[in-house]
Amino acid sequence: MATRFLKFLVLSSLVLYTLASAGDRAHDFQNCLFRCKISQCDIASPATLPIALRLTQWTCLDNCKYSCMHEVTTYEMERGESMQQYYGKWPFWRFAGMQEPASVLFSLLNLWAHMRGFSKVRKEIPDGHPLKKYFMIWSAASINTWVWSAVFHTRDTAFTEKLDYFSAALTILTALYFTSIRIFHMYAPPNQNRLTIRNGRHPTSKRLKVWTVVCGLTYATHIFYLTSLPRFDYTYNVIFNLVIGLTHNALWLIYSLPSSTSLIRRFPNRPKSYRPPFVGTAFYLVLFTTAATALELFDFPPVARTIDAHSLWHLCTAPIAIYWYRFLVQDALDESWRDQRT
Repeated sequence: MATRFLKFLVLSSLVLYTLASAGDRAHDFQNCLFRCKISQCDIASPATLPIALRLTQWTCLDNCKYSCMHEVTTYEMERGESMQQYYGKWPFWRFAGMQEPASVLFSLLNLWAHMRGFSKVRKEIPDGHPLKKYFMIWSAASINTWVWSAVFHTRDTAFTEKLDYFSAALTILTALYFTSIRIFHMYAPPNQNRLTIRNGRHPTSKRLKVWTVVCGLTYATHIFYLTSLPRFDYTYNVIFNLVIGLTHNALWLIYSLPSSTSLIRRFPNRPKSYRPPFVGTAFYLVLFTTAATALELFDFPPVARTIDAHSLWHLCTAPIAIYWYRFLVQDALDESWRDQRT
C-alpha cells in the first residue's frame, strides 16, 4: 500500500554521501577520471556514444565516470578490498543505458501489479460503491509513481529524482486520503438525495470536502516548499513521507484489531464487534510491508554489480501490492456495503 514512503528513509540517509563518497574521492578514481576526460572529452572530436547512451542522455563525462568507477572497482576487488560507493551509489553494470537495470525491471513489475490492480478494482467493485473512485484515484497515482521510479533508476538526474520523489509523495498522501475516507466513513452515502449532497448539507459530505481540501493544500505546500529552496531538503522530505506513511499504516492496524478491542466501526450499519475473517489481512499486509524494509536498512554491495538491497525491496513490493488489491476488493464486496446502495 504505502510501501513507497519507506524508500525515502533509506535513500535520504545517503544524502551526506551524494556529493562525495569514498569511491569518487579516492585518488585512483580521480586520476582515472582526469585521464579519461582529457583523452576522450576535451578534444576536438569526441567519440560518439552508442545510441542507447545518447537516448538516455549520457554525456562523455558521465561515461568516463562510469568507466573509471568499474575500472577501479575491478582492481580493488582483485586485491580483496571492499566495494566502494561512488556519488552516493553502488557501482552497477548498466544495460541499454539504464544505470540500475534490476531496479528498473522491478519498478516495471510494480507498475504491472498496479495496472492489474486498477483493472481489478474497475471490474470487480460495483460502480455504485462509494469507495470505488477513491481506490481508482490511488491506483492511478501508484501507476504514475512506478513509471517515474523506472525513469529515475534508468537515469538519476535532479529532474528525474524530483519526479520520482514528488510522485511517490502523491501516492503516499493519496493512500492516507482514501484510507481515512474508508476508516472514518467520510464517503457520501449513495442513497442520499443528490441535491442535498451537492449543497453540502450532509455531515459526511462536509467532512469529505474539508479532508479533500486539507490533503490538496498539504501536497501543494509540500511541493512548493521543496521547489522553492536552493537545495532539496532531504531531511524534511523524509519526515513528511514518514509521518504520512506511518499514519496510514496505523489506521489499517486499528482497522484490523480484534472484535473485543475494536476502536472503530469498521463497516457501515454494523456494530464495532462486526469483524469478517478477511479483516486480519490488513495487519499482515502492514507487517509484510514493514518487514520488507529490512532489505533497505541492511544495505549490501550489489551481487554481480546488478542486484542490491534496494532492487530486492522493489521486487518484494510488487506481490504485496497484488495482495493489497485483493484485500481492498474483498473489503468492498462485504455484505454490509449492500445496505448503502439504493
